[in-house]
Amino acid sequence: MALPTASRWQRVCAVPAIVVFSAFWLLPMVRLLALPAEKAWTTYFIVLTDANYLLSLINTLVLSLVVTLSSLVLGGAVGVFLARHHFAARPMLLAALTMPLSFPGVIIGFFVILLGGRQGLIPSLSDAMGWGRWTFAYNFVGLFLAYVYFSLPRAISAYAAAAQSIDRSLEESARTLGANQWQIVRDIWIPELAPTTLACGAIIFATAMGAFGTAFTLASKFEVLPITIYSEFTNYANFAFAASLSISLGLVTWAALALSRRGAGPTALGL
Repeated sequence: MALPTASRWQRVCAVPAIVVFSAFWLLPMVRLLALPAEKAWTTYFIVLTDANYLLSLINTLVLSLVVTLSSLVLGGAVGVFLARHHFAARPMLLAALTMPLSFPGVIIGFFVILLGGRQGLIPSLSDAMGWGRWTFAYNFVGLFLAYVYFSLPRAISAYAAAAQSIDRSLEESARTLGANQWQIVRDIWIPELAPTTLACGAIIFATAMGAFGTAFTLASKFEVLPITIYSEFTNYANFAFAASLSISLGLVTWAALALSRRGAGPTALGL
């Protein structure tokens, strides 16, 4: 007799969740998918048929891929080092390296401006040395540095946790058989860390594809898709094109996450 009562109570408790899900995800998503059709069915493919939008997508893809690869290489090296070496300053160093996770994108963009903006530290030093003002905050280099800055802590945390779980006996057995350090890295570390690499890489790539705050601060000479979407619906009130570009951006990030889940397993992504 308790089961029907419990079942009714669960259905009652599910009502608020269903309402929130419908109001804040399902209905906006349906509206987003329907908007381009109000203009023309070809609007769905505007990112491929318009040269400016296509360039913005390519810029975003290239930037995200370079940031992902750089973050994985640097984060993997630092994460494995921190997992295998214990010293007094290790907790403080790990806290400092992961601190950028608490910063919003606008602040990270401001940091890059302070470093490489028109009045930044490096341009001022290069000008004082007679080399002219080396500004890089507002182009690909500035965006790359900012994106790596907030992506690297994710990679370090993921690799540090994964490296601690590697069975040390595998390495000891490999050394007993005469394997050198490179062979241990190739045959043990890389395969053992592969699920973490796929999962962490997908998350970093998806985050970089959709990053807005940092791009809004820095992307004046290098157009990326989130800024293009923002310009379409704020400057031109072109909601159909903004929706189409949003769908394209969402499909790319969804595909990256889906491939990662397929290769690394859902538990590696925490899903």
